[in-house]
Amino acid sequence: MNTRKDLANRQIARATGVVMAAFVLSQIIGLVYQILVADAFGTSPSMEAFNAANRVAETLFNLVAGGALASAFIPTFTGLLTKSDRRTAWKLASSILNIVLAILIGLSVLAAIFAPQIVRFILAPGFANDPEKTALTIDLVRLMLPSAVIFGVSGLVLGILNSHQRFLFSALAPSMYRLGMIFGTVVLSPKIGIYGLAWGVVIGAILHLLIQVPVLLLQRGRHYYLTLGLKYPAVREVFRLMGPRLLGVAVVQLNFWVNTRIASHQPEGSVTGVVIAFTLMLMPQTAIAQSIATAAMPTLSAQYAAGKWEELKHSLAASLRGVILLSVPASIGLIILRRPIVILLLQRGEFSTHSTDLVAWALLWYAAGLVGHSVLEVLARSFYAIHDTKTPVFVGVVAMSLNVLFSFMFSAWFERIGWLPHGGLALANSVATIFEAVTLFVLMRKRLGGLYDKRILIALVKALAGGVLMGIILWGWMEILPNRSSILVGGGGVLLGAVVYIGSLFTFRVDEMRGALRYVSNKVRLFNH
Repeated sequence: MNTRKDLANRQIARATGVVMAAFVLSQIIGLVYQILVADAFGTSPSMEAFNAANRVAETLFNLVAGGALASAFIPTFTGLLTKSDRRTAWKLASSILNIVLAILIGLSVLAAIFAPQIVRFILAPGFANDPEKTALTIDLVRLMLPSAVIFGVSGLVLGILNSHQRFLFSALAPSMYRLGMIFGTVVLSPKIGIYGLAWGVVIGAILHLLIQVPVLLLQRGRHYYLTLGLKYPAVREVFRLMGPRLLGVAVVQLNFWVNTRIASHQPEGSVTGVVIAFTLMLMPQTAIAQSIATAAMPTLSAQYAAGKWEELKHSLAASLRGVILLSVPASIGLIILRRPIVILLLQRGEFSTHSTDLVAWALLWYAAGLVGHSVLEVLARSFYAIHDTKTPVFVGVVAMSLNVLFSFMFSAWFERIGWLPHGGLALANSVATIFEAVTLFVLMRKRLGGLYDKRILIALVKALAGGVLMGIILWGWMEILPNRSSILVGGGGVLLGAVVYIGSLFTFRVDEMRGALRYVSNKVRLFNH
């Protein structure tokens, strides 16, 4: 039994390494994108219009073919593959693809027709005092809608590849998306302004799909069926699982719309400040939590399908420990080094000192919730792996409802005490996410009859101890170098923090660090021989 557990964990670890490397590459390319866009547009009115408009296409994709579909499709598709029922599996994939295309095309057409009403009365009524910004937002909404349809197809292909334990090219897909947006910024925007960035979104969506197609074509037993498959049990199972999750995604998207609506009434640049800060927080979250969760979900789904509950519990606990050990220092480091990091990465061209103030302020409050976001990513997918979408959705609906309430409360409170009000939107997100993560952990622990709680607690205590030590040293670093270059303060601070934290984990004899060291040593020995 222990051998099977260790094999499963090693499989997750190997897949995590591949996915994490690809995600890190994606984040590096994403940083380049953020730097170029900040230099070209800063927190200008046109950038505000783009960020608001992009919310429509993103919402359509997430509602129809994003997290809701993936969380329902992967466990069902993986279960069929585990039982060697490939014909039914590919009928399922074909049916879902056809349904997703039909729905997304229909909704995109409706959104294009009613774009003026969506922007003026729902999404960004605060733009009403600037007719040019409102008109630009409407144009950009219509231009970017095709990306939702393309992403719908690409998201399903990604689920198919992950179910086959093929992670590399699907993990590289976000990099291709960012490269498309970089092309739009560098090549098209000098000629057509913010419209170039919008075209970059569409081009990036196409590249996101194309990089995965060759690997899909190599899959054994693949076949496309021209059917909706509404009578197939597997299709009904996907929609049964997807229904509750869809409600959860809808509430999350509602929260983003509420934030955009509130920020549209706040000082110029608030919408962009919140968007950029959230993106910066998501960079370490993606590299840490999404890589681990993406790699773990097929293994957890297979363990569930085979009835191996003890192995599933062991794999989930190991994934949670890894996420905690990596996200705690990332959170503390972002909080302390937020301003020099923003200056280092973004402050040039159209991105002014005021833009830095807006982003760094929101990043402070988002970074406080990074651990919650990371743990939540793994826990939510673990529920989906055991075909329970109702529990995380119910908890998510409660949490995101609190998020909406807190967004109004905290932004008003911040404004009343003289703080930039968009920081309250970020704080609301962090508080609600931490609540959601803690609640899901308690419920999963109850479901599995324990979750190796002592080992997770030990990992948390050691991570906090190392993180606090790192934070104290970084605070001293900031005090010693208050007016030095952002490269020295920010870049040097990141390296210093990493060295201090890794050293503390070795000092505390964290098992995961010793295992990583043994893995590297073995690879070096194999290379030398």
